[in-house]
Amino acid sequence: QVTYLGKVSTTGMQFLSGCTEKPVIELWKKHTLAREDIYPANALLEIRPFQVWLHHLDLKGEATVHMDTFQVARIAYCTADHDVSPNIFAWVYREINDDLSYQMDCHAVECESKLEAKKLAHAMMEAFKKTFHSMKSDGRIHRNSSSEEVSHEFESDDG
Repeated sequence: QVTYLGKVSTTGMQFLSGCTEKPVIELWKKHTLAREDIYPANALLEIRPFQVWLHHLDLKGEATVHMDTFQVARIAYCTADHDVSPNIFAWVYREINDDLSYQMDCHAVECESKLEAKKLAHAMMEAFKKTFHSMKSDGRIHRNSSSEEVSHEFESDDG
C-alpha cells in the first residue's frame, strides 16, 4: 500500500539520475499542503510484466473501481530515494494523447519506508526486463538497436 502523490508533466527526452527530483518536490509540496496524510495509504501499487496497476482505495482501505493502468514499455525511468523523502518511488511515463501526441508525466507514491520504495524500484526493473525480453523474442523490438543500449536507458536508479 502506498500514498499516491499524483502526477506532473515533465520535459526532456533524456532521463538520467536526478531527473525526477524537481517533479517529486512539486508533488510533495502539494501533498503536504493538502495535509492528505490523515489517511496515508490511498492506493495499492501492483507491478507486473507488461502492466503496472494503481488501485485507488476508499477511506476504509478497500479497493474502489477506479484503477490507473500503465504499460511497462512506456515507462522511461523509475527511481527511489529522493532528497525530499527517501520513501518516495517515482516513474516517468509516456502518456499518449487523443491526437496521438504524447507527454511525459512523472508519477510518485510515498511508501511506508525507504526499503519499500527500493523494493518497488527493483520490481519495476524486473518487470521491464521481462517485458523487454518478451517484446524482443516476439520481434516487436528489432535487433538493429543493441539490447544493452536500450535496457541501460530504462534502468532503475534506486539510489
